[in-house]
Amino acid sequence: MSPLHFSFYSAFTFSCLGLAFHRTHLISALLCLESMMLSMFIPLSMWAVENQTPSFTLVPILMLAFSACEAGAGLAMLVASNRTHGSDHLHNLNLLQC
Repeated sequence: MSPLHFSFYSAFTFSCLGLAFHRTHLISALLCLESMMLSMFIPLSMWAVENQTPSFTLVPILMLAFSACEAGAGLAMLVASNRTHGSDHLHNLNLLQC
């Protein structure tokens, strides 16, 4: 395994571990999700360039667009939870109550 591949795999693994263990605030969970998307975006875009396949050059752009939509929806949820609950702590958010 090359050092470049190891760095991509470790970045994705660390962001998964951050999502699993540091779930106290909504903003930290959103940042871990965003780092997961970015750690998948960079190898996908490099893979299309290395293999010189023009058909897969659209996939990283679509993934980046979906990650931007995910970030916008996450920030909207963050603002809504701050307005209704007063903080962004995840233990305050209960789906069984309104």
